[in-house]
Amino acid sequence: MRKLFILFCLLASGFANAQSEQLAYNYFDRGEFEKAITILEEIVVKQPGNYAFFQKMVECYQQLKQYDKAETAILNKLKTSKMPNLYVELGYNFQLQKNEVKATENYNIAIEQIVLQSSYSYSVASVFEQKTLLEWAIKAYEVGRVGNPNLNFDYQIALLNGQMGNLEAMVEKLLDYSFSNQYNTPLVQNQLTRFISEDTEGNFTEYIKKALLIRVQKNQDIYWNQFLSWYFMQQKEYGKAFTQEKAIYKRNPEGFYNIVNLAKFAIEEKENETAKTIFQFILENTQDYGLQIKAHDFLISMQIEESLEKEYPVIQQTIEGLIKQYGISPFTLELQILSANFDAFYMKQFDKAKTTLEDALALRLTARQESEVKMKLADILVLDEKFNQAILYYAQISETLKNDEKSHEASMKMAQTSFYKHDFDWALQQVKVLKQSSSLLIANDAIELFLLISDNSAEDSTRVALKAFSKADLLIYQKKNDLALAQFLEILEQHKGDTIEDNVLYKIAQIYEKKKEYTKALTYYKTILDNHSNGIYVDEALFYSAEIYRKYLNENDKAKPLYEKMIFEHADSIYFTEARKQFRLLRGDAI
Repeated sequence: MRKLFILFCLLASGFANAQSEQLAYNYFDRGEFEKAITILEEIVVKQPGNYAFFQKMVECYQQLKQYDKAETAILNKLKTSKMPNLYVELGYNFQLQKNEVKATENYNIAIEQIVLQSSYSYSVASVFEQKTLLEWAIKAYEVGRVGNPNLNFDYQIALLNGQMGNLEAMVEKLLDYSFSNQYNTPLVQNQLTRFISEDTEGNFTEYIKKALLIRVQKNQDIYWNQFLSWYFMQQKEYGKAFTQEKAIYKRNPEGFYNIVNLAKFAIEEKENETAKTIFQFILENTQDYGLQIKAHDFLISMQIEESLEKEYPVIQQTIEGLIKQYGISPFTLELQILSANFDAFYMKQFDKAKTTLEDALALRLTARQESEVKMKLADILVLDEKFNQAILYYAQISETLKNDEKSHEASMKMAQTSFYKHDFDWALQQVKVLKQSSSLLIANDAIELFLLISDNSAEDSTRVALKAFSKADLLIYQKKNDLALAQFLEILEQHKGDTIEDNVLYKIAQIYEKKKEYTKALTYYKTILDNHSNGIYVDEALFYSAEIYRKYLNENDKAKPLYEKMIFEHADSIYFTEARKQFRLLRGDAI
């Protein structure tokens, strides 16, 4: 019983101490230093070895300008403890009183202690850093390293240089640290990424590039090629990244993982020429059938986009030849889906395409593979205006792959199909949920369709314009661009000034751009910018106009201000990163 009583007392005492400590911190955080100091003084007496509470007590004295009490407390502490960081505390107390001579004197004593014992360097530097005495903190680390060359403080010194604005020195130190501690490379790259994201002028990225290029030239270690490849990927310079990856592969031809990954990024960023080059390199250098099929799939997809209708039969033969070469199995599913897509969307051979996919469903597929086949089958059914059947397949995918991005994609396509069949209310219910999708592109498409339906339903309860828009939009999906253009122009004439106008203007501009009638496309984009400056297509109009001027008309002087406007007024746009990159290039930055 007596033991239980003692245990109870100890627990009660511990609980009371914890409450006091929390209360002291609460007072301190609220700036109520007089209340905090009374509690902290008691805690320091009870826990003389707890440096954190001692430090808080000294800081309270200093906040209350009771410098004599702070000095006495530090000097008393020095009688029982020879920790050199106490000299930093004492020096800082003098500095607060504008006594720079005594402050420097004590800082130097702390540094001298590191000379005697290098292990003090981290604790002393940390206190200097807490006091924002960054140059002294760097000195503490450097002195410690002189005393013990095995100590590596490059990372800490780098971050201190960053806080001081010495970005070039920071980059050098971080790179030195990463090379010496290669397992910490992701840590270093995360720090660099943080600074890159805040680098509006491009100076910091230039420091990194310069430092890495020097290291690649001076040091033949493959590590620097890998780091430079990482840098170019951050800058979305995939062609330059590939140059580094090729150099890596030639010296260490163990695999294609990084190269394939690079190709995927290039595809996502519409860097098709770079992706082509990468996949051609893969075809020439790998015996892996999976990689070969992936490469063929991409290269033929690109060929399809760039071909004229008269070339379609040859492409069809090429695809069929590859399927014959590699065989029909789950292994060649990508080629089978590509074949069905081409037959339906380009050759208009719907039955043949459906048969290909239905045969694929009979194979032993994973749930994801089966969903990919069903997705393409549903797409073809929409093309053939078999909307209800398509919706059934999309719903199956959404159910099978719940909470997966593929499920969200299927749900978005289901909403779009409902829109095509004029079931606007059901489409609206779908996109209400999809606006919160983790995929930025799906969320963006969902918001666009939501606003299109809701805005035009409010203005016109009969939804006459919306129905006409839906029919024209389906024609675009069916690659009947001339018919779609005629219908959109008719909608524009009949509903000029209505809410739907900016949606129609955007579609017309997009069609003219596809037809390579760039001047006409620019006219409609400009109408959006002039007459619908608060609409949802302003960032698209700015970006695509800039792209036309830069890529097709070679008028960079007109592209540059459009990119600039994108950067400063539409930072939340999905086109922001690319606009910033192109603006910097046109400005002459070395990216």
